[in-house]
Amino acid sequence: MPTVEELKQRVCTAIEARQGDIAALAQRVLEHPEPGFLEEQTSHLVQEQFTRLGIPYRAGLAITGVKGILAGGHPGPVVAVLGELDSLRAPGHPHANPQTGAAHACGHHAQIGMLLGAAIGLQVSGVMGQLDGSVALMAVPAEELIDVEMRLKLRQEGRVEFLSGKQELIRLGAFDDVEMAMMVHTSSNGEEGKFTVGGTSNGHVVKYVRFLGRAAHAGGAPHLGINALNAAAFALHAIHSQRETFKDNDVVRVHGIITRGGSAVSAVPDDVRLEARVRGRSREAIEDANVKVERALRAGALAVGGKVEITTIPGYLPMINNPMLQGLFRANAARLVGEGQVVVRRPTYNRGGSTDMGDLSHLMPVIHPYVGGATGVGHSDNYLIADYHLAAVEPAKAMAMCVVDLLAQGAAKAREVLVGSPPRMTKAQYVTSQRATMRTETYSGS
Repeated sequence: MPTVEELKQRVCTAIEARQGDIAALAQRVLEHPEPGFLEEQTSHLVQEQFTRLGIPYRAGLAITGVKGILAGGHPGPVVAVLGELDSLRAPGHPHANPQTGAAHACGHHAQIGMLLGAAIGLQVSGVMGQLDGSVALMAVPAEELIDVEMRLKLRQEGRVEFLSGKQELIRLGAFDDVEMAMMVHTSSNGEEGKFTVGGTSNGHVVKYVRFLGRAAHAGGAPHLGINALNAAAFALHAIHSQRETFKDNDVVRVHGIITRGGSAVSAVPDDVRLEARVRGRSREAIEDANVKVERALRAGALAVGGKVEITTIPGYLPMINNPMLQGLFRANAARLVGEGQVVVRRPTYNRGGSTDMGDLSHLMPVIHPYVGGATGVGHSDNYLIADYHLAAVEPAKAMAMCVVDLLAQGAAKAREVLVGSPPRMTKAQYVTSQRATMRTETYSGS
């Protein structure tokens, strides 16, 4: 019977032997970026690799999601390793799709490399027969909650209910058999060492807003129109006027973009559309900021005598990193890159962004560490992976080693994690809460 350390070494050797392939797979995804729920090529790439590795899988989950299963030698807990399929839209990025503007300006292509690298390590090494439990290899869609109008159309068509990948996969039951999960995100922050564990994230709600006015000739009869763009401008200024009321400790972030500013410069704009996020450290902070934002949106309509339709969409919950899983990952990461290259954040450290991994963390033990290897600024045109070995190969090893830790020796450590980590809510409570958040209000300022 091989020891845990011997099993880990076999996994790492298998991954290192295919390091070039792992980097190449991530780069293939980079060259074919696809936004959320549209990741057909990326999904097919994952399916192709699972087939080559002899891993049974289900596809078409939440439209493009893929779930492969590696069965251990004996029944036991199910550990999920995740990677995200989707890109952002960053038309100026050097690897942007010239037709769609889609680009991997957040490093999700490296996550697909990590996911497939972990799959290679666990499958090719033959260690699964020595483990008690299974590994769910999940390529999940639509983490970047963009293109809200398109996603609302998918919802109207009955193709999705929730507008992000993990939210929808939770609702559909794709995580029903999963008992704990992990994934790693790339980072360009040079102060964080090669790996960073711990911390939390903001939760948020999404706003999709239509300001409705009345069209008229902008030169000949502007007095006959109601300018919806002016309503939006007033609303945005009113939101800015609220910022001094946000408490620093709540880490509130309110930001948005106008996705439609009118139909023609010669016509008074009568239909102006806005997508926005209201983020905060806690549900209470989000709700306080959301009330103020909605008040400002109504004020814009009131100012010009128009209407505003405010659709509130359930966003993400704050991230909870499980301390026991985090300890296992930290130790394995330190073994790979050195103790001094692993930064541990306190549980309250908040990066300000949001992830639907936070939603999953309220249902089961989860970790969401970060790895270096990127340059530039996240979500910008200059965000690039400079070191694929660090950004894709090393996290694949770290996650695969964690799987061995959890499922070896009768899955004793996995069972310890489960006993010590009761969920914050059930799936039914989560789905009910998310549905209760979704609403549309129409306010007339006439």
